[in-house]
Amino acid sequence: MLRISLRDGEKIVVNGAVVRAVGRTDLIVENQASVLRGREVMKPEEATTPARQLYFHTIMAYVDPAGSEQHQDSIVETLEKVMTLLPSEEAGAVSLRFAQHVAQLQFYKALGACRQLMQLEAEALDGLTAAA
Repeated sequence: MLRISLRDGEKIVVNGAVVRAVGRTDLIVENQASVLRGREVMKPEEATTPARQLYFHTIMAYVDPAGSEQHQDSIVETLEKVMTLLPSEEAGAVSLRFAQHVAQLQFYKALGACRQLMQLEAEALDGLTAAA
């Protein structure tokens, strides 16, 4: 069982459907469902870097089980790009944890690892910008 508290106007995605709260709302999910809070969702146009693209493909695999195989192919291709961009030991460990979650079809857990990769990528890109 999962309890979710939403503020007025806050959105969540449940099994691919967008749900918006009217007033303060508490929801209880009593069975297996793919649930993302609005702040965890990324639009396609926001996937502007390899790690952000990886996050987007992982969201799609999570909320679109019917297209999961296609999304997993995109995840593998994009993960290769991320690992090339982020060759550090820390990024390698996070990438491995991410890949393990994906292999076990635990896409929500994979999103957490992917957020770490996005942070590492942002730091690497900031370092490149500062050096230029």
